[in-house]
Amino acid sequence: QVQLVESGGGLVQPGGSLRLSCAASGSIFSINAMGWYRQAPGKQRELVAAITSGVSTNYADSVKGRFTISRDNAKNTVSLQMNSLKPEDTAVYYCNARVRGYYTRENDYWGQGTQVTVSS
Repeated sequence: QVQLVESGGGLVQPGGSLRLSCAASGSIFSINAMGWYRQAPGKQRELVAAITSGVSTNYADSVKGRFTISRDNAKNTVSLQMNSLKPEDTAVYYCNARVRGYYTRENDYWGQGTQVTVSS
């Protein structure tokens, strides 16, 4: 079994910054892609940013130039630095990891979600 634990959400004013972190633990042989998704009330979950094990990155157009994703392969962690936050960034943010276990094929795992609220 694999667990993803997120931290770092909260309330911030427009223009402010937050850093989200996610740590994967459990029966992990390797982690392919890791990423962050978000879901605002009444909307579908959407990809915010993703990073492969080779540190190739992909961002939603709405966050390009403001958010930066990074990962530490040795620690099985992924982080999302969010700058110049806007009210429309308000959502629950979920960590995702595509993990291969020692005895299992690749599966997608999700964190419990962390609330990010951008408001004055």
